[in-house]
Amino acid sequence: MEYKDYYEILGVERNASKEDIQRAYRKLARKYHPDINKSPEAEAKFKEINEAHEVLKDPEKRSKYDQFGSAWKQAQQTGGPPPGFEDVFEQFSSAGPTIGFDFGGEGFSSFFEMLFGSGAHGGGTQWGGFRGAQAPRSHRGADQEARITLSLEEAASGGVRNVTLTDASGQRRTLKVRIPHGVKPKQKIRLAGQGSAGIGGGERGDLYLAVHIRPDPRFRLRGNDLHTTIPITPWEAALGGQAKVPTLEGDVTVRIPAHSSSGRKIRLRGKGFPGTDGNQGDLLAELRIVVPERLTERERQLLEELATESKFQPRD
Repeated sequence: MEYKDYYEILGVERNASKEDIQRAYRKLARKYHPDINKSPEAEAKFKEINEAHEVLKDPEKRSKYDQFGSAWKQAQQTGGPPPGFEDVFEQFSSAGPTIGFDFGGEGFSSFFEMLFGSGAHGGGTQWGGFRGAQAPRSHRGADQEARITLSLEEAASGGVRNVTLTDASGQRRTLKVRIPHGVKPKQKIRLAGQGSAGIGGGERGDLYLAVHIRPDPRFRLRGNDLHTTIPITPWEAALGGQAKVPTLEGDVTVRIPAHSSSGRKIRLRGKGFPGTDGNQGDLLAELRIVVPERLTERERQLLEELATESKFQPRD
């Protein structure tokens, strides 16, 4: 297995922090993701980037890699140096730092130059493995998450929608998405196999769409119930009447009971938001008395007569 300098692959220093490694990985993953970069070598480069990230993000794996190079997996499995490593290290210790090694024409002035130095990425067989070694095991691709914004009606009715997603690099793709009937805010819709590509032939990850419902000026969603407001006149509040109320299926007419005060609620059963159990919530319409901003002379006269005639004292 040819030695790979994971630090060089990610473009970070050997003393890079975990955050530095994560930032470098995200930048390169966006650049070489097969869904974005269609060049022939992009997929191989993407797998190499994921392999490097998988090791360097894990403190234990990184420590073994720093110590044993490409033989880190063997060291992790055995709990000590991989076979043959002790002999080489013993030779190096006894011969001093100027001992030379010949690996297919790629000699280095010292053991640590050979293991970590600039020649580590050169041609020929290098320290840390041998040609013809077994390829890395396949790994499932990472899951991804995006946000989908729906109207209240779309969330309530569900159905199939064409959803266009834009990734961090500006690339767009359109997917057919089945919206569950009655999906709620912050719920997630899983799209199997639409996440990041796998490594070494591994299956793709999944894509999760976090649901966001666009604010609706008519309704407030609380559980499965919808809340709305009906503005009424003072005389409708006193004498009763009728008013149109919006629902998800269209306007309906309701009766305003006489002697209604602001805050009174009219419940319309089964006119709310659909639940996952198949039951429909209710619509609660709250009455709110509204007075005219401007009065005609006749309106003012009638209200003054009412004020003089009425004995009603709400503050008593």
